[in-house]
Amino acid sequence: MEPSKPEGSNRSESLPPPPPVIPPNVVPIKAEQSPVPEPSKKASNPKRLPMARNGLGTKGQKLQLLTNHYKVDFNNSNGYFFHYSVSISYEDGHPMDGKGFGRKVLDKVHETYHSELDGKDFAYDGEKSLFTLGSLPRNKLEFTVVLDDLSSNRTARNSSPGGDGSPDQSDRKRLRRPYQSKTFKVEISFAAKIPMQSIANALRGQESEHFQEALRVLDIVLRQHAAKKGCLLVRQSFFHNDPRNFTDLGGGILGCRGFHSSFRATQGGLSLNMDVSTTMIVQPGPVVDFLLANQNVRDPYDIDWTKAKRMLKNLRIKTSPSNTEYKITGLSEKPCRKQLFSLKQRSGGDGGGEVQSVEITVYEYFVNHRKIKLRHSADFPCINVGKTKRPTYFPLELCTLVSLQRYPKALSNQQRASLVEKSRQKPNERMRVLSDALRSNNYDDDPILRSSGISISPQLTQVEGRVLSAPRLKAGNGEDFFPRNGRWNFNNKKLVEPTRIENWAVVNFSARCDIRNLCRDLIKCGQMKGIFINQPSAVVEESPQYRRAPAPVRVEKMFESLQSKLNDPPRFILCILPEKKNSAIYGPWKKKNLSDHGIVTQCIAPTRVNDQYLTNVLLKINAKLGGMNSLLTIESSPTLPVVSKKPTMILGMDVSHGSPGRSDVPSIAAVVSSRQWPLVSRYRASVRAQSPKVEMIANLFKPMSANEDQGIIRELLLEFYASSGKRKPEQIIIFRDGVSESQFNQVLNMELDQIIEACKFLDEKWSPKFMVVVAQKNHHTKFFQARSPDNVPPGTVVDNKVCHPRNNDFYLCAHAGMIGTSRPTHYHVLHDELGFSADDLQELVHSLSYVYQRSTTAISVVAPICYAHLAAAQVAQFVKFDEMSETSSSHAAFTSAAGVTVPQLPELHKNVRHSMFFC
Repeated sequence: MEPSKPEGSNRSESLPPPPPVIPPNVVPIKAEQSPVPEPSKKASNPKRLPMARNGLGTKGQKLQLLTNHYKVDFNNSNGYFFHYSVSISYEDGHPMDGKGFGRKVLDKVHETYHSELDGKDFAYDGEKSLFTLGSLPRNKLEFTVVLDDLSSNRTARNSSPGGDGSPDQSDRKRLRRPYQSKTFKVEISFAAKIPMQSIANALRGQESEHFQEALRVLDIVLRQHAAKKGCLLVRQSFFHNDPRNFTDLGGGILGCRGFHSSFRATQGGLSLNMDVSTTMIVQPGPVVDFLLANQNVRDPYDIDWTKAKRMLKNLRIKTSPSNTEYKITGLSEKPCRKQLFSLKQRSGGDGGGEVQSVEITVYEYFVNHRKIKLRHSADFPCINVGKTKRPTYFPLELCTLVSLQRYPKALSNQQRASLVEKSRQKPNERMRVLSDALRSNNYDDDPILRSSGISISPQLTQVEGRVLSAPRLKAGNGEDFFPRNGRWNFNNKKLVEPTRIENWAVVNFSARCDIRNLCRDLIKCGQMKGIFINQPSAVVEESPQYRRAPAPVRVEKMFESLQSKLNDPPRFILCILPEKKNSAIYGPWKKKNLSDHGIVTQCIAPTRVNDQYLTNVLLKINAKLGGMNSLLTIESSPTLPVVSKKPTMILGMDVSHGSPGRSDVPSIAAVVSSRQWPLVSRYRASVRAQSPKVEMIANLFKPMSANEDQGIIRELLLEFYASSGKRKPEQIIIFRDGVSESQFNQVLNMELDQIIEACKFLDEKWSPKFMVVVAQKNHHTKFFQARSPDNVPPGTVVDNKVCHPRNNDFYLCAHAGMIGTSRPTHYHVLHDELGFSADDLQELVHSLSYVYQRSTTAISVVAPICYAHLAAAQVAQFVKFDEMSETSSSHAAFTSAAGVTVPQLPELHKNVRHSMFFC
């Protein structure tokens, strides 16, 4: 299950303009993602490019796999795609407004002027670009077309039907023609020529500047193919209007299953990557039914109309009885039976007199003039589809939400859990669904693909995988674990480095928890795992009088009670929360402990307490307090390839952004670094806020004066030095999460530059060697066992056939997929000065999936990246940005793309700064 990343539904048609002509292998930097200026901006002319593959791995048990790539035969490498710019305007020269109409206009051009276009088919991106195979007759062509049946509120410029509050003119029949048809002028002018040879070159590992453009044309053909079938388009995912694909997630939101479909260059040639994809849509049907579901109320009289107005804005409806489509602009101030507007009518009985304006209510107009029965609308606001100053009202019950409208906001925990549960598919079911989808899409019938010489094999591609052996792990008392199927447990085993907990406390915000039994069981379980735990020094129950108070007040009062019972600050506090997920107390409580007082804390919300639950809680507590649960046997030997030979620091880097639809919430960048070399299991984190939606990490190096650097990397380097026997790292391995291929050059030439400068700033003569690896989870490649219905076994690695034709990448599925279809992590080795062989690197990455202290399973991505993700998420809770009201003026501080004022995060207290507080 891969929910598509939300973006505005009416933006789903848009694609960026083609990249300018640039040197080979260079991906242009998107303006909106350029970070805050760094001390030295050298990325405009990249000096580092992603490295080429240096051989394939050989270790592991071979395994025949299938993958959701379909081989593409391609036999027209001598042809050219011609790129044309498209400009659409109204008769009066104004550019066309209202997105989504470009396709209708261009379809009309194609139908009307087929011979003037030399009978050519074209691929249109829905915006300003059009592509043909071979050239059009002239470099500039102009056409005029008349379009019928456009939605009324998008036809007449600057006015809406009625335009004076009336939903329909009483004299509509005579006026129908001007409202229902519109004339457009279309200009098509030559922009560029793209050789298809560039695809053939790229498949041989020689990427040229035209390759991305050529591939983009093929992807636009797929989008157009789906648009013609009436699909909702979300980047390269397509969703049909088929209720069988809808699943109710609650709150008036549906999960809609569709397909991702894109062309990829691989070692095995060109392939079509198809996958199941999911997006969220608004429940189609009567507006009132949606509002009842959305607000979880039974009676329209219970609807909160302020919330409703916010939720409905910009959604599209059809009105009965005319079945015309409009976009909602708002709601009326007054209910339908009281909302007045001016109705223009002729005074003469035969309609021949003067035009007069009469004040009339919307309800009266529909019931008496239009003879439409209204049963439920009288007491509720009307839907406005006009302008704010020139409203056009419809009664609520005449409005129906159109299908396939994206819901771009974040889901609640309940909705997300429901989506995961309802959209998971077993591997063999997913294979069947994909094969059916490929058949029904019928790409071989697409005229442009056919004339481009492209044909798509109906079979999944066969690839060879290898299953790496799980690393051995060390437990306490010199015992070893031998993980099986990516799992192990601490039954009858002790932790490798258990801590002692002498002075600790319990605070209870939950009314339903039995503290005495919980403490007894925790102490007993700790004893079995080797952790000595005293009786708690204090147990504080929340006073019932504060239960309804705001969360920060509850936290403050609880702390006051705790301090009154203790002479010395506790080393550790166990906090029992009332809700399992998203408790309002969590953020303020963490801030109070980690930032203000420097006390390690573990929050729990127990429902069923058993030995497994308590063990998992103790694993987190032990790691936070400086203990270790398990280690790789090879890190204590130490015999890790490359890493054990010289002091090596491992970094995990990630940026977490505010929830979808919130561009005002600062992004949180986190970098974790290993400490106590030669260990690779101990980490600490450094976290900063930065401009919203900026993916590049801005404060890696931040010189304040000639000898002061307040950047992230400096503190991590000093920590490594202090904890590793006063050794500087000679090798630094960077694992970077969350960047797309178009941002690889920025990681290599901006972020890496900042890290190098932070090193030089500490010691000019010191030149550590670097390795940069990007981990991607958000891709669409899946693997299936050819002869088994189960997921691929943990440790499955693939570095052939479906990997990049030139670059050094591989897929690794380190974890055991228990439900649904496993998603492998796609690792891209961008830079390597350490000289890793393919086998050694794949083994290191696999091993780093086994050092995650919070669980007794291998995880799907290396632990340093998981820790960076956890650290960013936890510190983000310190400041609840989401609590800003939607009308708050402080929002303005975050909205500009550059030079935004980003609120500083509270710093971690020195007592916990070096700990694994994020565990």
